[in-house]
Amino acid sequence: MAKKKSNKSNSNTIALNKKARHEYSLHEKFEAGVELQGWEVKSIRAGKVNISDTYIHIKNGEAFLLGSQIQPLNSASTHVICDPMRYRKLLLNKREINRLIGATEREGYSLIATAMYWKKCWVKLEFYLAKGKKMHDKRADIKDRDWSRDKERLMKHNTR
Repeated sequence: MAKKKSNKSNSNTIALNKKARHEYSLHEKFEAGVELQGWEVKSIRAGKVNISDTYIHIKNGEAFLLGSQIQPLNSASTHVICDPMRYRKLLLNKREINRLIGATEREGYSLIATAMYWKKCWVKLEFYLAKGKKMHDKRADIKDRDWSRDKERLMKHNTR
């Protein structure tokens, strides 16, 4: 028997924040679950998520995701009130939350979301401890990237 081909892509990535690597210097990576409502899961499966200006705020010993947009589907229930910009609680251990509190309050780090993806049947959020870059840091990164690209071109043409 032939196997059925699925129309779904094999990528587990839901949304990316590409701007974060340019705007911030990323230091330590964390992974957290996201507490979602039913309509939000349906919208995420449909790909209606934006995490471009998303960050994490810690309040009363709990971490919350701010600035993420999950647009409701047109076929959402009429009795459910859909707020696309609501605060979403992140599921972290107490030890991780204490580590994040220390880093943000004492060391001046920010918590920046970089990716949202599926892990088995759960939605996970990847975020980093980050510090904002100055303009000269961004220029240096662009210069390094251009030089590595030129170096690859030179090596490719020299081998012929």
